[in-house]
Parts: sequence; structure tokens; C-alpha cells
Amino acid sequence: MKTIRNKTADVQADKNGFFGAYGGAYVPDALKKELDKVYEEYLRLKKDPAFRAELSLLQRTYQGRPTPLYYCKKLSEEVGGADIYLKREDLNHTGAHKINHCIGEVLLAKHMGKDTVIGETGAGQHGLALATACALLGLKCRIFMGEVDVKKQYINVRKMRLLGAEVVCVQRGGKTLKDAVDAAFEDYLATYDHALYCIGSVVGPHPYPTMVRDFQSVVGKEAHAQFKRLKGSLPDAVVACVGGGSNAMGIFAGFLKDASVRLYGVEPMGRGENIGDNAASITFGKPAVLHGFKSLVLEDEKGEPAEAYSIASGLDYPSVGPEHAYLRDIGRVNYVTVTDAEALDAFRRLSVAEGIIPALESSHAVAYAFKLAKELGRGKSIVVNLSGRGDKDVDFVLDKYPEMAQMQQ
Repeated sequence: MKTIRNKTADVQADKNGFFGAYGGAYVPDALKKELDKVYEEYLRLKKDPAFRAELSLLQRTYQGRPTPLYYCKKLSEEVGGADIYLKREDLNHTGAHKINHCIGEVLLAKHMGKDTVIGETGAGQHGLALATACALLGLKCRIFMGEVDVKKQYINVRKMRLLGAEVVCVQRGGKTLKDAVDAAFEDYLATYDHALYCIGSVVGPHPYPTMVRDFQSVVGKEAHAQFKRLKGSLPDAVVACVGGGSNAMGIFAGFLKDASVRLYGVEPMGRGENIGDNAASITFGKPAVLHGFKSLVLEDEKGEPAEAYSIASGLDYPSVGPEHAYLRDIGRVNYVTVTDAEALDAFRRLSVAEGIIPALESSHAVAYAFKLAKELGRGKSIVVNLSGRGDKDVDFVLDKYPEMAQMQQ
């Protein structure tokens, strides 16, 4: 474990949107002025009691917050070692943590007088949550999704269309999440006078990493209070998967000041360490600018952004939120990896042991919790952010790995 130089820091971006060396807004001047307006309005609404009350009411009566903290008794006994708890973000309306920032961002768009919301999606969970929030609040919605992910997560495509969203299938490049983000930004550059790009993670130009983190911080605040109320103490470790990093920043935000709590961000190692076989941008990435912000980026032999890969569509992004890169640098968060095979094993074991089918993204965090539980030993505790449910992944997993349907505990 790395030495933590600033254990209790209240991590915030500077006035230019940088977390240490990472962040910023590398966009054309006209768009920079628009993003400054977005941030100004966000800061105003953040302090507005009426806006906060509106958001809180929707969280309670529409989303289903607070989500429960669940003790995996059978799974903990099966794995051996530390007790494993799940923060059940899979029980949010639409089935994942994405609704946390989508309702916030769409409310922001509505208050700014925008009539359209633009978004991108990989696994479909952000797109589904954004389409849902737009249906609820009466805005038009346009979602960009790579062709590979459209085929892999088609049930979410059908749901988005049912909710009234336009789903644009992106057929260039690797046809995955990076290409969807490219297309969404191009659309935003042409339409920002009446539209707002509601980005799906703690990535992109300032102020998106801060805004999305703030909307997602409800996860960490709840988990902190729930565990303390349940056990009278704090967990020994908190674990979350990391693609762009929104679910991880959400739960980490509640524990960053608690030096006794070890934080683990789990990246997808996919098929292995070669370029194109994983999406572990913190592990293998280099400082570079992508999609309007500076962070750690996977690069190919030519120094261009590499095609990222993960069995989990929501994790196959070749970069990571700038706050994660900074937290790596100061040693506050331990960034580790899990392979496709390990994630699939966790997908099955949690389903069989607890009757909870996790998203493949979340399965990465569960898989690492198995390793960590044995390392920490009995008497210790781990909270895993179960960021989404696996309904969207069942057909893909059982079609590609039919043997899993026959496996028993």
C-alpha cells in the first residue's frame, strides 16, 4: 500500500478545474464560455434551498434513496476472512448509480432554459438514466452509443427509445464508449445554445468532474452514516470499480477524510496487459489530453488514444477522471486490477450465494473484495459499491459463456 501524504485532504479542483496536474478544460473558447456559464449556474443552484429540496424529493420518492447497506453473510462465510457489505446502488430506479447525477444534470439543464440533453453511454445505464430523467422533467434526449455496445446491451437501447430518447448508433473507430463520447462532444459543439451535454462520468472538461462527483457523493455520505449506525465504527476498506470513475468517486467522497479507511479502485485488466486487451488507464496510462481534459490515457504505439477493452461495456474507456489520477498520485486510493475471468466468477458467485445478479462493471469490485477479504482476515469489514444490477448482462454472459448456466455453487 502506498504511503498517504495527505490523508484527510478535502480534495477540490482549483479555479481552473485542476486536481493537481490533472483536469482543466481543453475546449474551443466559445464552448469554454458556455461551460463557465454552466458552472456558474451549478454553483448558484447548489446553494439554492428550493433546488436542493426539489432534488432531495426526487431522490426519495422517485429514485428510491437511501439505498440499503446489505451484509453478505453467506458470501462472506464462503470467501473467508473479512465481512463483505454491499452498498445497493443496483436498487436505484433504472438499476444503477447513474440516476444520481442524471437527475441532477437534467434539473440543471431545465433551470438553464435548455430544451435538449445530450449524452453518451457504454453499458447503457447512463443513457437509460438520462432518458428517464428527461422523460420525467420534460426535455428532449439524444444518446450516442457505439455499435458494439448497441448490440451487446440492446435491451437498454430499447428502453431508451421507449422513454422517448433518440439513440444514435456510432459506427466509426472502435465503435465503443470512446467513439460515443467523441460523437456526443461534436454534437454539443454545434448545439450548446439550446442543449446541455450531460456527461456520464467524472470525466470531460471542467466543471463536469466536479459536478458529477458532487451529485454522486450521496452514495458515500449514506454509506458512511449507515455503516457507523450499524456497527458503531467505520469499515476497514471501501471498494469500487473504476472506468471513468463516477461510482467510485461517489462512494470515496464519503470516506476520503477518514484515514483509517483504505480505499480501492478496481480497474478492468480484461484479457491481459497488452494494448487493446484492457482498460486499466491508471495502471498503464500516460498523462495526456482526451475529450477536453487532462488525465491518464491509454496510448498505442503511435502515442494515440488506444482502443480500450473490458467485458464490461461501462468500463472500456481509455482514460479516467482527473480526480482519480490525483488520488493515485497522492496515494490516498489504491488502484488495483481484476481480469474478465475474475469478474465473471464474481458475477456467478454473488448470484448464487446471495440471489443478487450484479452488473459486470460492479462484478470487478466484488471480485477484488474476495481477494481483500482473505488479506484483511476475520474481524475486518469491507464495503463494496454495487453500482448496478446485471439484468443487462445476463443474455450476453449466458450466450457467450453457456457453461455458467450449468455451474453450481
